[in-house]
Amino acid sequence: MHVSEAIGSRRAVKKFDPEHRLTEAEIEQLLSLTIKTPTAFNIQNWRFVLVQDPELRRQIRAVSFDQAQVTDGSLLVVLCADLKAWDKAPARYWSHVPPARQQTLVDMIRAYYGGKEAVQRDEAMRSCGLAAMTLMLAAREMGYDTCPMDGFDFAKVGELINLPADHAIAMFVVIGKKSAEPHRRGNQLPLDEVTVRDRFA
Repeated sequence: MHVSEAIGSRRAVKKFDPEHRLTEAEIEQLLSLTIKTPTAFNIQNWRFVLVQDPELRRQIRAVSFDQAQVTDGSLLVVLCADLKAWDKAPARYWSHVPPARQQTLVDMIRAYYGGKEAVQRDEAMRSCGLAAMTLMLAAREMGYDTCPMDGFDFAKVGELINLPADHAIAMFVVIGKKSAEPHRRGNQLPLDEVTVRDRFA
């Protein structure tokens, strides 16, 4: 499947076959592609919580407005951001480069993020958004359907997955086999309404 076809055929599916499960090999393939998503300074600040325990999925569904895809999808991925990834042994992100270059990059990372909570969070959320799109397109290429979600109680889901204090939940991505066609795609705004040339008027 070409990338353009994956983009054009990807939809936010709400109804999944509850009997279908991804194999471990398929999960590894999906995540192996997803971790190629770019991140600033290569800090790889996304974390993927694969929720596979049926009881935990039921509990998460209960705090997600009882949306069926949370339990019926083959795999529930909670995309989380490690807000302090920039400060956790950052030299390891560039372990393959000469020591002088490595130190330069570490110094740049610390200067860019140190003491800037909003920058840390904004960067981590951007990273998770990019990773979510990669995950959804990789799943589509494999013949699977997905549903990106933010309709849930973030604090309660955090409690259920034991979210560390220095992490934040960005969103869910549900992956599986659709059991019904999604609703008709919403209208796309015209390009001239969403495109700005050089600067806003």
